[in-house]
Amino acid sequence: MFLARNEDKLMSVQQTNKRNKHEQAYSIIRERIFNGTYVPGYRLVIDTLARELGISPVPIREAIRRLEAEGWVEYRANAGAQVAAVDASKYEEEMSVLALLEGYATALASLHLSTDDVKHLRELNASMYNALQSADIPAFSRLNKIFHFFIYDHGHNNYLIELLHETWDRLEVRGHTDFRYIPQRSWISVEEHIQLLDMIERHASQDEIEQMIREHKLRTYEVYRNSPRYTPHSKALYEAGENGRTSE
Repeated sequence: MFLARNEDKLMSVQQTNKRNKHEQAYSIIRERIFNGTYVPGYRLVIDTLARELGISPVPIREAIRRLEAEGWVEYRANAGAQVAAVDASKYEEEMSVLALLEGYATALASLHLSTDDVKHLRELNASMYNALQSADIPAFSRLNKIFHFFIYDHGHNNYLIELLHETWDRLEVRGHTDFRYIPQRSWISVEEHIQLLDMIERHASQDEIEQMIREHKLRTYEVYRNSPRYTPHSKALYEAGENGRTSE
Protein backbone atom coordinates (compact mmCIF):
# COMPACT_ATOMS: atom_id res chain seq x y z
CA MET A 1 0.00 0.00 0.00
CA PHE A 2 2.78 2.42 1.00
CA LEU A 3 4.80 1.63 -2.14
CA ALA A 4 1.73 2.06 -4.33
CA ARG A 5 1.09 5.50 -2.85
CA ASN A 6 4.71 6.53 -3.44
CA GLU A 7 4.50 5.34 -7.04
CA ASP A 8 1.29 7.32 -7.53
CA LYS A 9 2.95 10.43 -6.10
CA LEU A 10 6.00 9.93 -8.33
CA MET A 11 3.80 9.57 -11.40
CA SER A 12 1.88 12.68 -10.40
CA VAL A 13 5.12 14.68 -10.02
CA GLN A 14 6.39 13.42 -13.38
CA GLN A 15 3.12 14.35 -15.09
CA THR A 16 3.21 17.80 -13.49
CA ASN A 17 6.81 18.36 -14.61
CA LYS A 18 5.96 17.23 -18.13
CA ARG A 19 2.96 19.58 -18.21
CA ASN A 20 5.05 22.46 -16.86
CA LYS A 21 7.75 21.92 -19.49
CA HIS A 22 5.13 21.77 -22.20
CA GLU A 23 3.60 25.05 -20.98
CA GLN A 24 7.06 26.62 -20.75
CA ALA A 25 7.95 25.62 -24.31
CA TYR A 26 4.55 26.71 -25.60
CA SER A 27 4.73 30.11 -23.87
CA ILE A 28 8.27 30.86 -25.08
CA ILE A 29 7.65 29.90 -28.71
CA ARG A 30 4.29 31.67 -28.81
CA GLU A 31 5.77 34.85 -27.34
CA ARG A 32 8.57 34.83 -29.91
CA ILE A 33 5.99 34.54 -32.68
CA PHE A 34 3.97 37.36 -31.14
CA ASN A 35 6.90 39.75 -30.69
CA GLY A 36 8.27 39.13 -34.18
CA THR A 37 11.38 37.20 -33.18
CA TYR A 38 10.04 34.32 -35.24
CA VAL A 39 8.64 35.79 -38.46
CA PRO A 40 6.38 34.01 -40.98
CA GLY A 41 8.40 31.23 -42.58
CA TYR A 42 10.80 30.87 -39.64
CA ARG A 43 11.73 27.18 -39.24
CA LEU A 44 11.12 25.66 -35.82
CA VAL A 45 13.72 22.93 -35.43
CA ILE A 46 12.80 20.74 -32.47
CA ASP A 47 16.31 19.56 -31.53
CA THR A 48 17.71 23.08 -31.70
CA LEU A 49 14.90 24.49 -29.55
CA ALA A 50 15.30 21.64 -27.07
CA ARG A 51 19.00 22.44 -26.63
CA GLU A 52 18.37 26.17 -26.39
CA LEU A 53 15.55 25.90 -23.86
CA GLY A 54 17.02 23.00 -21.91
CA ILE A 55 13.85 20.96 -22.46
CA SER A 56 13.54 17.51 -23.98
CA PRO A 57 12.21 17.29 -27.56
CA VAL A 58 8.86 15.77 -26.51
CA PRO A 59 7.41 18.92 -24.83
CA ILE A 60 8.78 21.03 -27.69
CA ARG A 61 7.02 18.83 -30.23
CA GLU A 62 3.77 18.98 -28.23
CA ALA A 63 4.01 22.76 -27.99
CA ILE A 64 4.53 23.08 -31.74
CA ARG A 65 1.56 20.80 -32.41
CA ARG A 66 -0.55 22.97 -30.13
CA LEU A 67 0.56 26.11 -31.94
CA GLU A 68 -0.23 24.40 -35.24
CA ALA A 69 -3.78 23.68 -34.02
CA GLU A 70 -4.12 27.37 -33.12
CA GLY A 71 -2.96 28.43 -36.58
CA TRP A 72 0.38 29.95 -35.60
CA VAL A 73 2.52 27.15 -37.07
CA GLU A 74 2.27 25.13 -40.27
CA TYR A 75 4.13 22.13 -41.64
CA ARG A 76 5.59 22.45 -45.14
CA ALA A 77 7.04 19.68 -47.30
CA ASN A 78 10.82 19.37 -47.02
CA ALA A 79 10.92 22.16 -44.44
CA GLY A 80 9.08 20.90 -41.37
CA ALA A 81 7.43 23.20 -38.85
CA GLN A 82 7.41 26.89 -39.72
CA VAL A 83 5.71 29.99 -38.40
CA ALA A 84 2.54 30.28 -40.48
CA ALA A 85 2.66 32.51 -43.51
CA VAL A 86 0.50 35.52 -44.19
CA ASP A 87 -2.51 33.96 -45.89
CA ALA A 88 -4.95 36.19 -47.75
CA SER A 89 -7.76 33.62 -47.56
CA LYS A 90 -7.36 33.20 -43.78
CA TYR A 91 -7.23 36.97 -43.41
CA GLU A 92 -10.52 37.27 -45.29
CA GLU A 93 -12.13 34.72 -42.96
CA GLU A 94 -10.77 36.41 -39.84
CA MET A 95 -11.80 39.89 -40.93
CA SER A 96 -15.29 38.75 -41.92
CA VAL A 97 -15.83 37.26 -38.47
CA LEU A 98 -14.16 40.20 -36.76
CA ALA A 99 -16.49 42.63 -38.55
CA LEU A 100 -19.46 40.76 -37.09
CA LEU A 101 -17.97 40.60 -33.59
CA GLU A 102 -16.89 44.23 -33.52
CA GLY A 103 -20.21 45.44 -34.89
CA TYR A 104 -22.13 43.60 -32.20
CA ALA A 105 -19.67 44.56 -29.43
CA THR A 106 -19.82 48.25 -30.35
CA ALA A 107 -23.62 48.26 -30.58
CA LEU A 108 -23.81 46.54 -27.20
CA ALA A 109 -21.40 49.01 -25.61
CA SER A 110 -23.18 52.04 -27.07
CA LEU A 111 -25.92 51.62 -24.45
CA HIS A 112 -23.41 52.05 -21.63
CA LEU A 113 -21.06 54.80 -22.83
CA SER A 114 -21.46 58.00 -20.83
CA THR A 115 -20.84 61.56 -21.95
CA ASP A 116 -17.42 61.44 -20.27
CA ASP A 117 -16.65 58.15 -22.04
CA VAL A 118 -17.42 59.69 -25.43
CA LYS A 119 -15.29 62.70 -24.52
CA HIS A 120 -12.40 60.37 -23.69
CA LEU A 121 -12.86 58.56 -27.01
CA ARG A 122 -12.75 61.87 -28.88
CA GLU A 123 -9.48 62.68 -27.12
CA LEU A 124 -8.06 59.30 -28.13
CA ASN A 125 -9.14 59.91 -31.71
CA ALA A 126 -7.51 63.36 -31.63
CA SER A 127 -4.30 61.71 -30.44
CA MET A 128 -4.54 59.33 -33.39
CA TYR A 129 -4.87 62.31 -35.72
CA ASN A 130 -1.79 63.92 -34.14
CA ALA A 131 0.14 60.67 -34.53
CA LEU A 132 -0.67 60.68 -38.23
CA GLN A 133 0.48 64.27 -38.59
CA SER A 134 3.77 63.23 -36.97
CA ALA A 135 3.95 60.15 -39.23
CA ASP A 136 4.04 57.98 -36.10
CA ILE A 137 2.17 54.99 -37.49
CA PRO A 138 3.06 52.58 -34.62
CA ALA A 139 1.53 55.05 -32.16
CA PHE A 140 -1.53 55.36 -34.38
CA SER A 141 -1.98 51.57 -34.48
CA ARG A 142 -1.58 51.31 -30.70
CA LEU A 143 -4.11 54.11 -30.08
CA ASN A 144 -6.53 52.55 -32.55
CA LYS A 145 -6.57 49.35 -30.50
CA ILE A 146 -7.02 51.29 -27.27
CA PHE A 147 -9.90 53.24 -28.84
CA HIS A 148 -11.80 50.14 -29.90
CA PHE A 149 -11.21 48.08 -26.77
CA PHE A 150 -12.27 50.98 -24.55
CA ILE A 151 -15.61 50.68 -26.33
CA TYR A 152 -15.79 46.88 -26.20
CA ASP A 153 -15.07 46.84 -22.46
CA HIS A 154 -18.26 48.82 -21.90
CA GLY A 155 -20.32 46.03 -23.43
CA HIS A 156 -19.75 43.96 -20.26
CA ASN A 157 -19.52 40.68 -22.15
CA ASN A 158 -16.27 39.06 -21.08
CA TYR A 159 -16.48 36.12 -23.47
CA LEU A 160 -16.98 38.45 -26.43
CA ILE A 161 -14.04 40.59 -25.33
CA GLU A 162 -11.89 37.47 -25.01
CA LEU A 163 -12.76 36.47 -28.59
CA LEU A 164 -11.92 39.97 -29.82
CA HIS A 165 -8.55 39.96 -28.04
CA GLU A 166 -7.71 36.55 -29.50
CA THR A 167 -8.56 37.65 -33.03
CA TRP A 168 -6.72 40.98 -32.72
CA ASP A 169 -3.67 39.12 -31.38
CA ARG A 170 -3.70 36.89 -34.43
CA LEU A 171 -3.98 39.87 -36.77
CA GLU A 172 -1.24 41.79 -34.94
CA VAL A 173 1.23 38.93 -35.23
CA ARG A 174 0.75 38.89 -38.99
CA GLY A 175 0.99 42.66 -39.30
CA HIS A 176 -2.68 43.15 -40.16
CA THR A 177 -3.16 45.95 -37.64
CA ASP A 178 -0.08 47.82 -38.83
CA PHE A 179 -1.30 50.83 -40.80
CA ARG A 180 2.12 51.29 -42.44
CA TYR A 181 0.84 48.99 -45.16
CA ILE A 182 -2.27 51.11 -45.76
CA PRO A 183 -1.42 54.71 -44.72
CA GLN A 184 -4.22 56.17 -46.81
CA ARG A 185 -6.75 54.22 -44.73
CA SER A 186 -5.53 55.77 -41.46
CA TRP A 187 -6.93 59.24 -42.18
CA ILE A 188 -10.29 57.83 -43.22
CA SER A 189 -10.45 55.72 -40.05
CA VAL A 190 -10.15 58.86 -37.94
CA GLU A 191 -13.10 60.40 -39.80
CA GLU A 192 -15.14 57.23 -39.36
CA HIS A 193 -14.42 57.23 -35.64
CA ILE A 194 -15.86 60.75 -35.47
CA GLN A 195 -18.93 59.51 -37.32
CA LEU A 196 -19.32 56.65 -34.83
CA LEU A 197 -19.04 58.96 -31.81
CA ASP A 198 -21.59 61.34 -33.31
CA MET A 199 -23.96 58.39 -33.74
CA ILE A 200 -23.49 57.34 -30.12
CA GLU A 201 -24.12 60.88 -28.89
CA ARG A 202 -27.36 61.18 -30.84
CA HIS A 203 -28.45 57.75 -29.58
CA ALA A 204 -28.55 56.07 -32.97
CA SER A 205 -30.09 52.61 -32.94
CA GLN A 206 -27.95 49.58 -32.20
CA ASP A 207 -28.65 48.28 -35.68
CA GLU A 208 -27.28 51.48 -37.25
CA ILE A 209 -24.15 51.40 -35.10
CA GLU A 210 -23.57 47.70 -35.71
CA GLN A 211 -23.84 48.15 -39.47
CA MET A 212 -21.55 51.20 -39.43
CA ILE A 213 -18.77 49.33 -37.59
CA ARG A 214 -19.07 46.28 -39.82
CA GLU A 215 -18.55 48.50 -42.83
CA HIS A 216 -15.69 50.30 -41.05
CA LYS A 217 -13.88 47.00 -40.53
CA LEU A 218 -14.61 45.60 -43.98
CA ARG A 219 -13.35 48.77 -45.68
CA THR A 220 -10.06 48.29 -43.87
CA TYR A 221 -9.95 44.71 -45.07
CA GLU A 222 -10.55 45.76 -48.68
CA VAL A 223 -7.66 48.21 -48.56
CA TYR A 224 -5.35 45.59 -47.01
CA ARG A 225 -6.40 43.03 -49.60
CA ASN A 226 -5.32 45.35 -52.39
CA SER A 227 -2.04 46.26 -50.70
CA PRO A 228 1.41 44.86 -51.69
CA ARG A 229 1.18 42.32 -48.84
CA TYR A 230 -1.04 40.15 -50.98
CA THR A 231 0.51 40.42 -54.42
CA PRO A 232 1.67 37.22 -56.17
CA HIS A 233 5.22 38.60 -55.88
CA SER A 234 5.01 38.66 -52.09
CA LYS A 235 3.72 35.08 -52.00
CA ALA A 236 6.46 33.92 -54.35
CA LEU A 237 9.13 35.46 -52.15
CA TYR A 238 7.77 33.59 -49.14
CA GLU A 239 7.65 30.27 -50.95
CA ALA A 240 11.20 30.82 -52.20
CA GLY A 241 12.31 31.13 -48.60
CA GLU A 242 12.83 34.86 -48.18
CA ASN A 243 11.47 34.57 -44.66
CA GLY A 244 12.62 31.02 -44.19
CA ARG A 245 15.16 31.67 -41.49
CA THR A 246 15.74 28.83 -39.15
CA SER A 247 16.46 28.19 -35.48
CA GLU A 248 19.33 25.91 -36.52
